[in-house]
Amino acid sequence: LKSSLVSHGQEHLLAFWDELSSDQKDDLYRDIKSVDFSSHLCSFKKCMQKDNSPQTKEDNLQPLPDDACESVFISNERNENWRNIGLKEISDGKVALLLMAGGQGTRLGVPYPKGMYNVGLQSGKCLYQIQAERVQKQEQLAAEQFGSSKSIRWYIMTSEHTKKATIDYFKANGWFGLSEENVIFFEQEMIPCTSLDGKILMDTKHSIARAPGGNGDLYRAMGNEGVLEDMLKKGIRSVHCYCVDNILVKVPDPLFIGCCLDRQSDCGAKVVSKAYPTEAVGVICECNGNWKVVEYSEISSETAHMVDSEGRLLFSQGNICNHYFTTDFLTKIIQRKESELIHHVARKKIPTVNEIGERVSPDKPNGIKMEKFVFDVFQFSEKFTVLEVARNEEFSPLKNPPGAPKCSPETCLEDLSNQHKRWIIRAGGTFKNEGFCEISPLVSSHGEHLKELVNDKFFSLPLHLEINKNGYHNGHSVNGSNSNGLHSKL
Repeated sequence: LKSSLVSHGQEHLLAFWDELSSDQKDDLYRDIKSVDFSSHLCSFKKCMQKDNSPQTKEDNLQPLPDDACESVFISNERNENWRNIGLKEISDGKVALLLMAGGQGTRLGVPYPKGMYNVGLQSGKCLYQIQAERVQKQEQLAAEQFGSSKSIRWYIMTSEHTKKATIDYFKANGWFGLSEENVIFFEQEMIPCTSLDGKILMDTKHSIARAPGGNGDLYRAMGNEGVLEDMLKKGIRSVHCYCVDNILVKVPDPLFIGCCLDRQSDCGAKVVSKAYPTEAVGVICECNGNWKVVEYSEISSETAHMVDSEGRLLFSQGNICNHYFTTDFLTKIIQRKESELIHHVARKKIPTVNEIGERVSPDKPNGIKMEKFVFDVFQFSEKFTVLEVARNEEFSPLKNPPGAPKCSPETCLEDLSNQHKRWIIRAGGTFKNEGFCEISPLVSSHGEHLKELVNDKFFSLPLHLEINKNGYHNGHSVNGSNSNGLHSKL
């Protein structure tokens, strides 16, 4: 073992060997043996070369061509056609969800996975439950449209830090109404953290410092843990992939799926128009003939403000981490292309053991975490589709702690409440006062089937429209009665 470490310049990993107990030596031995040093150091060299080379040259950036772009704002008739195509795909059992849920709620100030977080809904539902109920509703809508529907398989990528807590939470909550056999968990890789000069960092005297390999580790994990094999075995064709923290995410979205199927696309991405030219969001564009997400930091203010002949921003398609893949495309990526993806460098302040064995927390970046991003595979698409959607209907991420001005529990709660109030107003309902509104996904997934419940009715807020075995009811009702008169039986 020592000889191998010396040959790779990593002999420092055994610096405290003589101080370790027998069990600690066993732990360190297994930890070291799990690392493919040749592969890791090759990846480190490549990503550092890429990071130290000139950033994306703006001269190489081109707006997306018109033939790659679609929008939900053009035709309601076309939207309904796409939705029906997607619902048929769901009914036939050819749709799967792919959820990236490896993140902890650390930035939110909680010690558990972000998917377990409740932003303050009247129902007390967390992100996982909201998404699970949306899955059930799409199965129901597909069955209504086509007479029957097979189940949607939900693949959830966790990390070492979130897997057990997430599985235990789903079990404790009865899988949120879904069948246990259709909820499949798998784990992304934890990659060694490395100093700026290529030395693997130690977390303790007997363990290597590691971090998740980014959401782009999805592809390696799908291959290694049998996820792709399971999808193919189950006859899955369309995969809707997304991040856990968007409270407005439509999962699965039959309109998006239908759009990509109609266009015979192997890969697709939802976007929202940038709120303003310099908004801190990645932009999907064309670069050197390939589809690419360019970080906002790589685009100058001058380029960000460029407009076309009609005054629209040239680089306006903001990436919201909401993607479509065919299983044929995923097979190509996992079996032939994943090894071509180069890690991105994230310089971080990484707690580590110093030369005298003390664990220190640095006050400035002392190393890198190597990450791949889920959108790195866009470059391999042969038929790419970008679908523009409405921000206020589909994108409200939870990134920051309570009290933050943006992307906080409060903003997520407000965005969801405003969406549900729009649905009721559109269906003919009227509100008497200001307050919060919540509609269960089991009642309506995108504003459908509300007219019969709310048309010509007046509502007092807060309103919580839920569903139980007796029909629809206001979550604030007492003994089954309420002032809003919602008593439609199923």
